[in-house]
Amino acid sequence: MKTETKQKVIDAAIYYFNTKGFDGTSVREIAKKANVNVANISYYFENKGGLLEHLLATYFEGYLSVLENRYNNMDLKSATECLLLVVKDTLMYQKENRHLARFVHRELTLDTLLIREIMTTYLAKEKYYLKSILEAGIRQKEFKKIAIPLTIIQLKGMLIMPFMHPQYMSEVLHIMPYEAYFTEQYGKEIERWINETICESYHSVQKTGRTIALPV
Repeated sequence: MKTETKQKVIDAAIYYFNTKGFDGTSVREIAKKANVNVANISYYFENKGGLLEHLLATYFEGYLSVLENRYNNMDLKSATECLLLVVKDTLMYQKENRHLARFVHRELTLDTLLIREIMTTYLAKEKYYLKSILEAGIRQKEFKKIAIPLTIIQLKGMLIMPFMHPQYMSEVLHIMPYEAYFTEQYGKEIERWINETICESYHSVQKTGRTIALPV
């Protein structure tokens, strides 16, 4: 019952933080939508700031576990396969947590003490994992001698954009980023970008008619 109450608060907070913004949302509104007492929020999160910190930490702990899992198994696969699996898993993780992902990505654009702490605690680890995979690919001559920071910027931009701007995706482009077909097709487009931009052997792969496919 306690877990259910806590989750109701989290779901209500994500809804209001996305529609009204963090500053425009009151604790009473969250409690009313969750159908709980305001005291429940104080019990689980202390205050609205504690709730915000919990949402950010929860999202990034899940996301980093995705990266860490692929990084730890990199010795069993090529760097190219590892990077493609990171793309597949990241798209799926954001799809499964799309409302939270939208809020988190928007919140990261702010310059606050909490966001700086998130950068230091979580995003520094993200950089380490992505940088390590790209460096391994360069050492193994799978990847071109790319500028790693710029490559990370491009890759993250492609991965984040659909889930940071779902309204633009649906209203303007008429694409639904939360549907399974989108993650599959968009994953293939990012795979194509990786092959053309990063992979050393893309042209020879094309000539032989072979492609590196994301696992189903």
